[in-house]
Amino acid sequence: MLHLRYFLAVAEELNFTAAARRLHMATSPLSQRIRDLEHELGQRLFDRDTHHVTLTQAGETLLPIARDVLDQVNSIPWRLREATGPQRGTMFLGMPAGVHPDLRTRVNTLVERVRERVDLKRWPGVTSALIDAVREGKLALTLARLPVSDPALDQLPVMSERLGAVVSADRFAGRDSVTLAELADFTYVSAPPEVLPPYFDVLERELADRGIRKRIKLSGTDYSGVSEVISSSMSFSFSMLDEDSPMRGYRIADVTVLPVTDFAAHMDTGLVWLRERADGGDLDDIVAIAREVFAEPIVR
Repeated sequence: MLHLRYFLAVAEELNFTAAARRLHMATSPLSQRIRDLEHELGQRLFDRDTHHVTLTQAGETLLPIARDVLDQVNSIPWRLREATGPQRGTMFLGMPAGVHPDLRTRVNTLVERVRERVDLKRWPGVTSALIDAVREGKLALTLARLPVSDPALDQLPVMSERLGAVVSADRFAGRDSVTLAELADFTYVSAPPEVLPPYFDVLERELADRGIRKRIKLSGTDYSGVSEVISSSMSFSFSMLDEDSPMRGYRIADVTVLPVTDFAAHMDTGLVWLRERADGGDLDDIVAIAREVFAEPIVR
């Protein structure tokens, strides 16, 4: 089962580093586990070189089989609970860090709307861990920072938040906006991967396409550490424009967050659940109510 989980992560990410991050492990042991699986099966599953990872024909064949096997295994806990548990039980809703107050209000509405059916309790975590918990049946649903690309999961967009450039307050004093062109010679600074939502991987690729190629990747710190670097050098990053957002973590006097007039960046949040639990499963009614509560995504 573990080797199939490793294979599935690499097959879906087509990137060993991203797959290792999703699995909360180092890249080297993940590569060894894939080699062990290939040896056990007597088939090469991936073609890999310095820049690309692709599935071989054997890998393409194994992918739907692995998904089916893991879906069946993951469904065992909730199927047992559904068969043996009381009519009204407790379910858990994942909550990533920095949920906007407006979105939290909608979540409270959902909790109240489903109260007669289930006691829906919140469970904190980072998006990758919350998604894993949904796959494993430990969480019924989760809020997650998009994108989420697992075909076993369904998702409902619930919020889109505009991002702005975090820049030195002294260097951009008196400004109410900035252009990406002005930042072309600046260095993009990112927080450690474990504190960044998945969208920031997409953002970095978009910035590279627009000519922002200089990078600093910090470790052992958080958003405040990013702020310190930005305040004292020709560097920048991205954060929420809405001052009410708890994720606007760059709150030192020496930096400011400005709209970028020639580059649109938004971080989206979705409500995510295991598809088979809603298609005639124990989440059918809950998901139907969630679709009503979040019929209009919040835009900030």
